[in-house]
Amino acid sequence: MTADSKIIPTVGEACLIVAICFGWFMLASIDAVVRGFPTVASFSDSSLSGLMAVECFFGAIALAVLHLRGYSIKELLPKPTWRGCLAGTLLCAVALCACWLVEQLFSQSQREAQPILAILENARPTLVLILALSLLNGLYEETFLLGYLIRGFSAAGASFALGLNVLVRLLYHLYQGPMGAVSVVIFGLVVGYYYWRTRVLWPSVFAHMLADVLGLAHL
Repeated sequence: MTADSKIIPTVGEACLIVAICFGWFMLASIDAVVRGFPTVASFSDSSLSGLMAVECFFGAIALAVLHLRGYSIKELLPKPTWRGCLAGTLLCAVALCACWLVEQLFSQSQREAQPILAILENARPTLVLILALSLLNGLYEETFLLGYLIRGFSAAGASFALGLNVLVRLLYHLYQGPMGAVSVVIFGLVVGYYYWRTRVLWPSVFAHMLADVLGLAHL
């Protein structure tokens, strides 16, 4: 099979790629829900370095599998541009504003009781690690959620492709609590819809990077 941007993934292939890229994170997230959302863990230089190593490891395996399946890795990965950075900045602003509006539906006590807030409050990573993790994490997640899943299942229609992206994204972010999960869904819909309409990946990657930096740096 030759590299072809029009390859349609099989259900088995998609399940394998999702399991490789996000399976471990899904299990950890579900475990956090079962244990009542523990907040003793936090984001430190050590934990962020470990997360980067895990994403590099799983990402390399997933890309190798897709390469053997005939995918063009060059087409899967985003192409950074200054215009894309500007679009990503605006996209991030839209997504965060939408999340803020929905958060207002929660009471003040509910917002303050969310596990993700306690985790971030205790987070004290250095700026270098924040920037490195944000770059890698945005690239990792959006490449496989948008560049692979949405593009691969575009023939099934927007509802299915966007819904699949949001479902996978939600399952490995459950540890953030109800409000955090809602925000993840909103963010996933915003960046996913943008990608669906434009088929340009970098703005969504950049928007994700900015959102991670803002959250981890308490900005």
